[in-house]
Amino acid sequence: MPAAGGGPGRGALPRASVPVTSGARPGRSRRAAPAVPPTVEPMRAAFVERLGPPEEIVYGELPTPRPGPTDVLVEVIATTVNPVDAFVRSGLFATPVPFPFVVGRDLVGRVLQAGPGAADFSPGDMVWCNSLGHDGRQGAAAERAVVAADRLYHLPPGVDPATAVALLHPAATAHLALFAHGRAALGRTVLVEGAAGNVGTVLVALAAEAGARVVATAAARDAEYVRALGAAEVLDYRAEDVGERLRAACPDGVDLHLDTSGRNDLGTSVDLLARGGRVVLFAGARARPELPAGPLYMKGCTITGFVISHATAAQLAEAAGTVNRLLADGRVRTRSVETLPLSATAEAHRMVEGGATRGRRLVLLPGLDAGGVVG
Repeated sequence: MPAAGGGPGRGALPRASVPVTSGARPGRSRRAAPAVPPTVEPMRAAFVERLGPPEEIVYGELPTPRPGPTDVLVEVIATTVNPVDAFVRSGLFATPVPFPFVVGRDLVGRVLQAGPGAADFSPGDMVWCNSLGHDGRQGAAAERAVVAADRLYHLPPGVDPATAVALLHPAATAHLALFAHGRAALGRTVLVEGAAGNVGTVLVALAAEAGARVVATAAARDAEYVRALGAAEVLDYRAEDVGERLRAACPDGVDLHLDTSGRNDLGTSVDLLARGGRVVLFAGARARPELPAGPLYMKGCTITGFVISHATAAQLAEAAGTVNRLLADGRVRTRSVETLPLSATAEAHRMVEGGATRGRRLVLLPGLDAGGVVG
């Protein structure tokens, strides 16, 4: 079967008929997986044969992918499930994918083999990647994965793989939102809504570190935590007069507005903006807000959006420097992590898609499955 929206992607896999466990709920029949040629070492992976609901995810054997001259073969120690992984798997986010398609984008692992054009990596190196599983690339939810050298980064010494993989997506997203798209800078006022969430906590910490004045909204119980990250003021988002309080907290207006909740109330956002202010949208895939065009253009303001999937290799590499610094100093960590075996990928997708995680990050460990290697 050809790749959706294009030809076969990197690491395209042959087909077959090996019985495997499917991600279906009890009662669904089992399906066949692509066969592993006898000359190719098999690996276990979570993959789909077509886009659709989490029940399409199969856990079974596939051939180990072969790296090209500028690629690295990585033994996956930890991967995770982000909302965007569900968007890709379901087809909500349109991107070329090869079938059978291994899901997932983030991994932490160990180098097994490096091509001659990947001289910065050697077998045994601990590494990470956050850009697999879209744009024709196979995903991370497998025992082994091929990663292009320009999308692979060394993991700081002593950092736990599960801790690291949980932070990769939120930290890189926050960096890109603030600096590549938001132009956050010293002395600017940055409003972060949903500041106690996975992305929100990193936004607050990075903006404050850059010298911005950070005003945040969060649940009252999280106010002290958000202040400790560097927020100058933290307002209860449930307060009936939160809009008035925000205006009082930002008397000169907001230079950069970031809403991690995906509500994207553009009327309120634009009203709060200072002249020349900016709103950066990066959540709320199904949101359809009204655009207050008059106030927006009369104040010379801008609304821009981005997804990390469209980030260039250069942008990702710049963000990787920030991610590694955060991992090394440990100041910003994911507040709640739940570990699951790789075979639970379908259930993890159901949980993320259904909103059942409530701030928890789900980390999938291939080593938790029978016969797997942990760490």
